[in-house]
Amino acid sequence: MGIYHFIAIGGIGMSGLAKYLLEDGHTVSGSDIADSKYIKALRELGAKVYIGHDSNNVPDGATVIVSTAIRENNPELVRAREMGLKIYHRSDMLKEIAELAHGKTTTSGLCSYVLDKAKLKPSFVDGGIVPELHTNAQHKEGKYFIAELDESDGTIVKYNPDILVINNLEEDHLDFYKNGLPDLINTFNTAISHSKKVLVNIDNDGVKKLSGNFITYGLDNADYTAKNVEYTKDATTFDIYRKGELLTSIRIQLSGVHNVYNTLAVTASLCEAGINIDEVKDYFYGFTGMGRRFQKVCELNGIEVYDDYAHHPTEIKGTLDAASLKFGKENIVAVFQPHRYTRLKALWNEFKNSFNNASRVIVTDVYAASEDMIEGITGENFAAEINAEYIKGDMKKVAQKLLPTLKSGNIVIGLGAGTITALGKEIENLELV
Repeated sequence: MGIYHFIAIGGIGMSGLAKYLLEDGHTVSGSDIADSKYIKALRELGAKVYIGHDSNNVPDGATVIVSTAIRENNPELVRAREMGLKIYHRSDMLKEIAELAHGKTTTSGLCSYVLDKAKLKPSFVDGGIVPELHTNAQHKEGKYFIAELDESDGTIVKYNPDILVINNLEEDHLDFYKNGLPDLINTFNTAISHSKKVLVNIDNDGVKKLSGNFITYGLDNADYTAKNVEYTKDATTFDIYRKGELLTSIRIQLSGVHNVYNTLAVTASLCEAGINIDEVKDYFYGFTGMGRRFQKVCELNGIEVYDDYAHHPTEIKGTLDAASLKFGKENIVAVFQPHRYTRLKALWNEFKNSFNNASRVIVTDVYAASEDMIEGITGENFAAEINAEYIKGDMKKVAQKLLPTLKSGNIVIGLGAGTITALGKEIENLELV
């Protein structure tokens, strides 16, 4: 068994890898700048986690795991190099795990959930918490391994999956991809060349620019198609056809056309992995969504508060479209925390068109994610551009100003990848005082 030390262990991706290694019997330590629920869970599994980065935290003989966000002058990274320790980027660690697991790499949370409930004992490292499984990672003895790969820093090219699923491809992560979509396409084409089977959403404009031999899914003219889609408040139902022949009928709790595509992707992946879809299809309905994907966090006085990780214009539009189908546009209050100055600047016009299905929009300060400010690119200026409200300050201050203005029947949705996730808790705390 190995010894592993994670610098910034508390993030969702890093903590997932650490959890997997702990369950596989390895010794794990790590550090981060603040405590969190993910760190608490790792400690309960036996990890030794330090708050604060210090050169003395690094154990002898460890393999050190870092992410792209770790700077070269981090004292633990400097110490690891002085000690001559092996240093892995988190993508290299995930690649090694995947290769050791000899499994199928498919989509993420829904696939993990369905396989787990079907007692197929999957291993997985997902990009978010699967609420029904209460984790984002597990190590089991089954033959399937599922991982959500990260394209933000180009490391997606390191993997050699049996099945690669590409649900959409749009301009993003422009701090890394300096030339925008062309750079993204080049990176994905390289990843495609390393994959045995590639499943793509043929309805997505960005995906259409990729090169390769694909298995396609979509709403029309694809290898796997969804037809007869019906939305109700409690469920979405549709038929899935494979090469023109009815394969199965599916019922899910999730709303919105984007979740039809997600379900198509998982169904196609399972079929291509050799799984009989009729033996697992009943488990789809039990999946309520990933943590921080339209996740209900509190309810008070007839007001419901949801948390959603959406931080790209298309993601935000998809979340609000789905919410309006379920609750009605007139009830939707969107609270948007822009994530990164570079993203807000590059996609300013796209963001402007993302909030049409909210009756009220509040914009907070930008979550910098370690970036420097860009002159003129502020939450206040963006709010003015779209005639939205602006609330300055941290999430406690946002909650203090927002709560008195809410009324019974409002559906509040926090949107973003930063501290906006604390909004529901701050609202709940105010109500309890």
